[in-house]
Amino acid sequence: MASLARLQARSALLGHQYYFRNSVVDAFRKKENEAAGKIQSWFRGCQVRTYIRYLHRVVTVIQKWWRSYLGKKCYQNKIKLAYHDMKMNIYNAMAVRIQKRWRGYKVRKYGFNYYYFKEYLRAISETNDAVREALDDFADMREREEKKADLEREEKKRDYAARKMHYLLSTKQIPGVYNSPFRKEPDPWELRLQKAKPLTHQRPKARKKRPHSLSSWLACTSTRSFPRSHTLPPIDRKQCQGPFRDVSDVLKQRYKPLEPTMRVAEPINSLKEARIEFRRLELSRNVQENMFLPFSSYHKKERYIPSIHLSSKYGPDAYGYHRFRDESPNKWIGGKDFQTILPSFDLFSKYGKSYSKAGQIL
Repeated sequence: MASLARLQARSALLGHQYYFRNSVVDAFRKKENEAAGKIQSWFRGCQVRTYIRYLHRVVTVIQKWWRSYLGKKCYQNKIKLAYHDMKMNIYNAMAVRIQKRWRGYKVRKYGFNYYYFKEYLRAISETNDAVREALDDFADMREREEKKADLEREEKKRDYAARKMHYLLSTKQIPGVYNSPFRKEPDPWELRLQKAKPLTHQRPKARKKRPHSLSSWLACTSTRSFPRSHTLPPIDRKQCQGPFRDVSDVLKQRYKPLEPTMRVAEPINSLKEARIEFRRLELSRNVQENMFLPFSSYHKKERYIPSIHLSSKYGPDAYGYHRFRDESPNKWIGGKDFQTILPSFDLFSKYGKSYSKAGQIL
């Protein structure tokens, strides 16, 4: 009982000590918990940072290898492109050299052949000499004919003057003007007057009067019997005194045809049209229909697309030739070709061939 009494007396003190000890333990437990949390957070932070540094190192290694692979691949592509460009440049230079040699040979052979032009100029000089000689002969002949015509005109004028002055001829009793007694020999005009015949005055012919009748009046009134307008003859006018030009020259200058200038006569786009025509001729002359073979096997899988001239079933068109007759077999009525009925020319008969299909020789 005594021990129970002591315990009951000490129960309040025990409760107070129990509370104090528990509070102290809780305080130390909270501090220890915070310290453990700090230690754990520091340790985990060290772990995470260590892992992140490890990941950085691994990623850096991966990036280094990947970038090295991409760089090597890009470098190899650049090397391939550079090699291809260098090869194409070499091929282009070789093609240009071949084209230069061929064009030079073609121009020297067909365009500017020295020996051909020399022969051509020699033939032209010979032709010019022959033409000049013929022209000189023709000019001499014309000059002789003109001189002869002038002499004939002068002779006719003198004959006309002698016939007009026939009254000046000398008679047995009275000497004429050209037969002076003080001269040893008579004047040549005296002999010409003796040979000439005197002019006779021509009387105007009397016009016959036509009888007027009803039939003639009806014929005159018909539409076809009216006189048509003809060009009147020129009026013989005397030339006015003074520095005046001839009437025909003035009319010719007044009514001369229009002479347009170069700007009006030539179109504005003549240069453009000439360039288009030159390009068209170049395209028609320099057509290359051979299949293109690539230099490498890179384009080997691509399909070659021929031009429209080769893809047609009728074959390529004949450039540089004019076709005067087109063929359209779909419009033919019969399947047979034309046959010759009339005999052919002597030039073609010796070949023994017939014509069909728009002039083609079978």
